[in-house]
Amino acid sequence: MSEAELSSPQSTGSLADKIEDLASRKEEALHAGSEKAVQRQRDKGKMLARERIDYFLDEGSFHELDMLARTRFADAKSRPYTDGVVTGWGTVDGRKVFLFSQDFTINGGSLGEVFAEKIHKLMDLALSVGAPCIGLNDGAGARIPEGVVSLDGYGGIFYRNVAASGIIPQISVIMGPCAGGAVYSPAMTDFIFMVEKSSHMFITGPDVVKTVTGEEVTLEELGGATSHSSRSGVTAFVAESEEAVLDDVKKLLSFLPSNNIEPAPVLESSDSVDRTNEALLELVPSDNSQPYDVTDLLTELVDDGDFFEYHQNWAGSVVCGFARFDGQPVGIVANQPLVLAGVLDIESSSKAARFVRTCDSFGLPILTVVDAPGFMPGVGQENGGLIRHGAKLLYAYCEATVPRIQLITRRAYGGAYVVMDSKGIGSDLSFAWPSAEVAVMDPAGAADIVYRQEIQNSGRPDAERKKRVAEYKDAHANPWLAAERGYIDDVIDPVETRRKLIAGFAALKEKHRELPNRKHGNVPL
Repeated sequence: MSEAELSSPQSTGSLADKIEDLASRKEEALHAGSEKAVQRQRDKGKMLARERIDYFLDEGSFHELDMLARTRFADAKSRPYTDGVVTGWGTVDGRKVFLFSQDFTINGGSLGEVFAEKIHKLMDLALSVGAPCIGLNDGAGARIPEGVVSLDGYGGIFYRNVAASGIIPQISVIMGPCAGGAVYSPAMTDFIFMVEKSSHMFITGPDVVKTVTGEEVTLEELGGATSHSSRSGVTAFVAESEEAVLDDVKKLLSFLPSNNIEPAPVLESSDSVDRTNEALLELVPSDNSQPYDVTDLLTELVDDGDFFEYHQNWAGSVVCGFARFDGQPVGIVANQPLVLAGVLDIESSSKAARFVRTCDSFGLPILTVVDAPGFMPGVGQENGGLIRHGAKLLYAYCEATVPRIQLITRRAYGGAYVVMDSKGIGSDLSFAWPSAEVAVMDPAGAADIVYRQEIQNSGRPDAERKKRVAEYKDAHANPWLAAERGYIDDVIDPVETRRKLIAGFAALKEKHRELPNRKHGNVPL
């Protein structure tokens, strides 16, 4: 295609004519997809690319970039404006964000050279000004006719994902297909959102899987929101509609700073800092073998009971999420006694490690609520790399420089006690309830080892074992020895928990820690 063909057909005429030409071109860009393609999108119950932007951003705040960009590929059958992706900036609750929205009505939302250049430009701008970058993904992957040019475009996106990591929040919202190389950019962002039944992510589709492995699998089973939120752990948040998922993104942004230098937004709360927590006395069973839902405990403690859970459907023995204390956003990691008694396993260790590193990246204080009997035993866990995955969580805590408070409610046994943000790995403050049991292992297991001979040689081994378990529990399974040594800073009345946490985070607000001069640590991935 010649330069003449690429140039404007209207090189002469008055300014009014040129303005009219501009308006015509922009109107064409606003409706670049064919009527048939638009109808297909609507038949699937999906919003159009621009409708998603309008719903997400504050009204009238969007400023579009590269609206008149289009492919330079010589063999293109058509050259619609925008080239299949809408990019620009706007505000969410008055705070600036940059975003792109892939347009499935144009070339199936596939990525070509110009498409990629638009996203590169947007990501560079977001990083340079220190504002979140949000991708609304709904595309068919690489644009096959453009070949290696489109692959290189993906490379440029991946490179920028890493450059921006830990500096600005990067959020991926999957609102349709996301396949092949397209999945790796979301995988390197901080958070992934998906829509039930209409979002799909996979490296290779069902047809390829069947050809290569002989397995027959549906699109939903292979890469649907349910699969990735409950089994693979790829996506952190799922909602039932596009509107609901965009609302959740807005809620997440309310907890996050715009970048790693600015503070997170503090909101005024009507929830008193002096509120006591009598409900906890009934909520948490004194018998540590009895389960309870730790999210009930968390909603009792935090401002207005507002707890925004992260990876709600995956690795359930640990609960992670965002909340506020006296208006200040914090990240919370808590063992969940309702699932596997709250043990740490491969998946929960990885989930919590990722969350701790995310909070640390963006300056969010961390509360760790401990009720853990230990790490999950078993051949499957050991052979699956429990040591390596558990080390991720240990590394994440040791590396974190944000204010950190540990709260031990009941069990804190063995390695789980250490890994769940103990004083030894850098927790700033450690509080415990009188019901806390801080010990090398649970009393029954410890008695079987320490008093093995006495139990075996007694005439009544069951009675002797029961006696020895009680002795060990009285002597060791309590918070007093740890408090004597200073491993616990204060044993508190559960009723006073919220007050103590708010006072603790206020005291730690100005915490500063110098990091060693090194390129980066070697995380046990």
